[in-house]
Amino acid sequence: MSEPVSEQPINFDLIVMGSGPAGGAAAYTARKLGLRVALIDKKAFPRDKLCGGLFSGRSLRYFTQIFDEAPSPELLGRTRDVEFFLRGQSLGRLRDVPPLYMTMRWDLDGDIHSRALNAGAVDFSGESAREIDLTARKITLRDGRVLAYKALIGADGVNSQVARTLFGKAFDHDKIGFALEVEGPVSPEDTPIRIDFSAAAWGYGWSFPKKASTTIGVGGVHSANPDMKGHMAKYMALLGQEGDPKSFKGHFIPFGDFRKHPGQGAVLLCGDAAGLVDPITGEGIAFALKSGQLAAQSVAQALAEGAPASAYDRYKSSLKEIHRAMVFSRLLRPIICLPRFEKAFAKAFSNSTTLRRQYMEVLAGEIEYQQMIWPVLRRLPGLLGRALLAPFGRSDKAS
Repeated sequence: MSEPVSEQPINFDLIVMGSGPAGGAAAYTARKLGLRVALIDKKAFPRDKLCGGLFSGRSLRYFTQIFDEAPSPELLGRTRDVEFFLRGQSLGRLRDVPPLYMTMRWDLDGDIHSRALNAGAVDFSGESAREIDLTARKITLRDGRVLAYKALIGADGVNSQVARTLFGKAFDHDKIGFALEVEGPVSPEDTPIRIDFSAAAWGYGWSFPKKASTTIGVGGVHSANPDMKGHMAKYMALLGQEGDPKSFKGHFIPFGDFRKHPGQGAVLLCGDAAGLVDPITGEGIAFALKSGQLAAQSVAQALAEGAPASAYDRYKSSLKEIHRAMVFSRLLRPIICLPRFEKAFAKAFSNSTTLRRQYMEVLAGEIEYQQMIWPVLRRLPGLLGRALLAPFGRSDKAS
């Protein structure tokens, strides 16, 4: 008969909940800064993660900054070829765009998790938290072990347990996105990335060719897409793919509703838990990596000064540039997504190689949305006021 697990707390400077890109980057950075770190994830690694797997140039830059080296080439498939569509009509194909990379999250997350452990983070993967006690600064695991912390980072995704404990809920599902995905057959070697605007309301469809499969999906604001399976079936048919709706895998994406207050005191939220997902592309790996690093640095500075509760103010200040980029992307989003602007946007996008290239430069992290918004508005005169007056996050019909 096994003995009961002791409830004597195991003490850490920092506990990180979630070991995806945000949590792994946070744990790795904190260890490099000398903190004793526990890394909790409810899944054992390697584990799968629903994600299109787009690894942007911005992601590559942040990864290299955090881990002092680029990802292994085995993790990434590189492409410089993309084609845009709107309701089945091509808006143009670009070759030799800033490089984009495709990755399988099984491999990427496993690599990042291993880096955090190799740096000295204590592994609690395959464990979930039964209780988070913010007052006592303790987490009780399902097996009864108790972990005590000075600071806590919630990198545990869109349904974050840390966010629920801190604020009563994670996100309002009606205000954020939802996506369906399926892995299709391997595409021919010269197949471009495909992006279909308006494949779903306030969203898009994608076909990302990879070494082992082609990831196909549609996503958009959840409340505007009551029949997302119908959108996915139509998109599969458009691509000439057969797909059983039972094989579609769904997940919420917190784009368009980022947290302006991502934490409190010594408790910080990063990555999807903080809503740091590009409101237009749905890409979240880059800001997950960067916010994890910034959260860990803020904690380390706060603990070094003996003021754990100051971590939040430091962290929020460090997120200003990311939040600014999110605000500008939200300004552009209605122009791309609202049906009333669809024809004007399609005309401008298809007629302007510069506009298409700027879109790719934003995705690659070479420019920011604030550098793109004015050229867009110059090509779409009169749309700015109407876009700003349009109800954000709702379909044109609903407005």
